[in-house]
Amino acid sequence: MKLRIEKAVYGGAGLARVEGKTVFVPFTLPGETVEARVTENKRSYSTAELEAVTEPSAARVTALCPCFGACGGCHYQHAEYAAQVEMKTAILCETLERARVKDIPEIAKVTAEPFGYRNRVRLHVERNPFRFCYKKRNSHANLAVNACPIAAPVLQRTIEGLNREGDRLGLGEWAREIELFTNADESAMLMALWTERRADEAERALESAWPRLRKIVPELAGAGVFALEKGRRAARALTQVGEDSQQYRVCGREYRVSAGSFFQVNRFLIERLVELVTAGESGGAAWDLYAGVGLFSLPLAESFAEVTAVETAAHAVRDLRENLRGTNHRVAGAETLAFLRQAVERQADAPDLVVVDPPRDGLGAAVTTLLGKIRPRRITYVSCDPTTLSRDLAALLESGYRLAQMHLVDLFPQTFHLETVTHVTLG
Repeated sequence: MKLRIEKAVYGGAGLARVEGKTVFVPFTLPGETVEARVTENKRSYSTAELEAVTEPSAARVTALCPCFGACGGCHYQHAEYAAQVEMKTAILCETLERARVKDIPEIAKVTAEPFGYRNRVRLHVERNPFRFCYKKRNSHANLAVNACPIAAPVLQRTIEGLNREGDRLGLGEWAREIELFTNADESAMLMALWTERRADEAERALESAWPRLRKIVPELAGAGVFALEKGRRAARALTQVGEDSQQYRVCGREYRVSAGSFFQVNRFLIERLVELVTAGESGGAAWDLYAGVGLFSLPLAESFAEVTAVETAAHAVRDLRENLRGTNHRVAGAETLAFLRQAVERQADAPDLVVVDPPRDGLGAAVTTLLGKIRPRRITYVSCDPTTLSRDLAALLESGYRLAQMHLVDLFPQTFHLETVTHVTLG
């Protein structure tokens, strides 16, 4: 069918309408006329595959990556970068309005280099023939890759080198997935591998491969093997060689980050993100909820008399304690919901600032309700999902908060994912 694309929607597709029915078409841009083939027909909407672009947008470009379209990782490489940011801004605004979030301030856009930005990649290992893979779009099938233009140069070189030498190393015989994580200046790297083998087998395999891995990847500082187990929230460590963590420098501060600990992936925008969340903030008490390794806790500890950093993941808690060592600030190894419930029960004094950086599911009704009861003067919400952000902001506004500032921080160029930093205040 022939379609006119009206707008971009969250998830990477363009939206068109035929006789009042919505049709979603990936790899299209607003204003384009395209030919598409329906692949799934639901009662209220259809999904379609792009067949041809008959009237292209002026923002359409040739994708840099040869895997684009087949790979499930990127969604916007067919668009000029400025157009990507505008699409994300429009999607954010529409999502907020749909949730009836009122008095939206002007959304400031924060961007950087749109390629080579990722400090971490995770790939699947195919055994025969040996090769590293991402997953194909809308599929569990593997897609062999030898380069990834959104990854840091040292990661790309490592992928290429291990693709050449991995078979001789025997990685395909025991490793099923591999993650590479480089530090800020690309001088050091951690490797994590996942296996279905027993711990003793994994230990022998890693010890055998380690000297040759170091020759292929001179930056490699340490490698660990984890059990590949379905249904487990946290991977079980089996064995380790070399360093189990590395130092990552942000805004002049050194952070210990272990293999398996969450850390922001955009190496060009981490410092700007920290500044947006913490610059100019000071006072008596601050709570950093979903604190991770303390990316925000550490700078807040310099300007608040008392900082409480709340985190539940074991790897991150160990890093967090190390990163706050030497300060008078508190680490709470707990779920955010449990921490807030206890704060309400003991009638704790409201902090001057609460920073929240939740996973994609957002805060949810229970957390926003408790924050409304505690009533901190300021809340800074770092979000990676506009839908859950909009839902949570609507609840906070009902509790008496107002939107003060909002930034779209494009941590994930070439993809539909968007990060925001929103400041809300009481009254």
